Amino acid sequence: MRALLKHFIIDTVALYLISLAIQGIVFERGIESLLLTGFVLMLATTIIKPIINVLLLPINLITFGLFKWVAYAVTLYLVTLVVPGFKLMDFIFAGYSSYWIAIPAIHLTGALAFLAFSLVISLVSSIVFWIFK
Repeated sequence: MRALLKHFIIDTVALYLISLAIQGIVFERGIESLLLTGFVLMLATTIIKPIINVLLLPINLITFGLFKWVAYAVTLYLVTLVVPGFKLMDFIFAGYSSYWIAIPAIHLTGALAFLAFSLVISLVSSIVFWIFK
């Protein structure tokens, strides 16, 4: 139970941070939609994602695990279907530039947007899980 609560908090914080940095994540009812989305995402990643990973196992073996983001994108799509106040529109990143690095602006739609959001959410969640391990 404690692990599920930790997973819920980390997923919710990751969703909130990503919604601040990248346009395209919409929580129509504000904090209520954010908390409900975090809860459903926690349930989906603990119950549904392992089933999807087993179904996609041959492709994961061929691609050396790079296809796992597709499983996360499918899970994220299922979450958007279940939670009424949560929508993923276009993946719009305005870009970033500093003295040492420049990241260009990115605008993705459709399935590529779900893949991009799944990549970013899984990276942020993994980093936060690693920090609070």
